[in-house]
Amino acid sequence: MIRRAAPLLLIACLPLLAGCGLRPLYAGGESGPVRALLSGVEVAPIPGQNGWLVSTALRDRLRAEGAPRYRLQIVLDDEITGLGVRRDDAVTRERRTLRARYQLVDAASGETVLDATAGSDVGIDVVSSEYATIAAEQSALERLSGIVADQIIARLALYAQRTDAPAGQ
Repeated sequence: MIRRAAPLLLIACLPLLAGCGLRPLYAGGESGPVRALLSGVEVAPIPGQNGWLVSTALRDRLRAEGAPRYRLQIVLDDEITGLGVRRDDAVTRERRTLRARYQLVDAASGETVLDATAGSDVGIDVVSSEYATIAAEQSALERLSGIVADQIIARLALYAQRTDAPAGQ
């Protein structure tokens, strides 16, 4: 009896969802306001290996086309902290933290239209092999770069949706 009622209940609730005010973030697809903003963002150079990783991840996600309407300026803070310590003062666990403060600047006016931060951290086991530990730290940085880039893109998409920038801007 419950199995028969579940689909009917779902169908009965669908009209309620239409009035909830939710709308898709990427509404309009390639011609929507989010895509219009993202395709017009130029990523400013970021120094260091971590900067190269983050800027490459951002460029892959932005797919910029034509003359940039915005410039994305990013300052990174990359830190490794030892957590677990044995009796002989050897570190057994590390935390790598990557934080980004980013500003979206209008290229025409020079005005900062968005100023925000993004960041994440990851735990790393420190093993007896120094090579393995360095490889784990590098792998962690690569993962964190992608996570931070995803957070920045999501925030830019929300900004675009809220301001509803026209496609021809």
